[in-house]
Amino acid sequence: MKLVSWNVNGLRACVNKGFNDFFKESGADIFCVQETKLQEGQIVLEQGEEYMQYWNYALKKGYSGTAVFTRIKPLSVRYGIEEDTEPEGRIITLEFAGFYLVNVYTPNAKRDLTRLEYRMEWEDRFRNYLLALDQHKPVVVCGDLNVAHQDIDLKNAKSNRGNSGFTDEERGKMTTLLDSGFVDTFRYFYPDTEGAYSWWSYMPKIRERNVGWRIDYFLASSRMAPQLVEAGIESNVLGSDHCPVVLTIKELDS
Repeated sequence: MKLVSWNVNGLRACVNKGFNDFFKESGADIFCVQETKLQEGQIVLEQGEEYMQYWNYALKKGYSGTAVFTRIKPLSVRYGIEEDTEPEGRIITLEFAGFYLVNVYTPNAKRDLTRLEYRMEWEDRFRNYLLALDQHKPVVVCGDLNVAHQDIDLKNAKSNRGNSGFTDEERGKMTTLLDSGFVDTFRYFYPDTEGAYSWWSYMPKIRERNVGWRIDYFLASSRMAPQLVEAGIESNVLGSDHCPVVLTIKELDS
């Protein structure tokens, strides 16, 4: 089973930059998108009759938003955390027979860290939500988690220490989540690989020089490790300041 996740930084713009071509070429069974930046009715995607579509729109126009395209019919679909309506459209949870899939766009702490306190509270709620799901069946989490976890996950760790996405607080929350029973699937396969990034600034020559950050992930319940087949980063795919990340797993009674 192939899963793909991509922060498209505006789906309408990405569609004009090759989104549909990559979608078709990927052959994904489940394709997750973050930062759609649109409202209901603002786009029509014909991805084939085999794909069901699920959307979580932010109340604020042109902001945030997530979507999932799946060939496998889910048993249930949930938007937000528990009963929280999640007005920023950041979470979609699909329940399948063998696992939960959680597509997430984690809030950014902002450049001046004015949203760091909110981010910390959100991280705790999100982790508790995942752990509650994990009590019932394994969980796969994918999306833009807006944090580079270790020094190896960004080009210039020393100069970025304390910046949004690389604060000790944000990194600590990722450590806590992983220690709670989850595995970073890319690092599971490639623990020492350097230069593997999923986001680059739009500043000139930054992407060409691969001055990036790895902030897009597939996490999985630790007990799913035997079902993990491969994880990858499609850094050659353009269309956004992020690139797609990929996870292949064995069938889990989907």
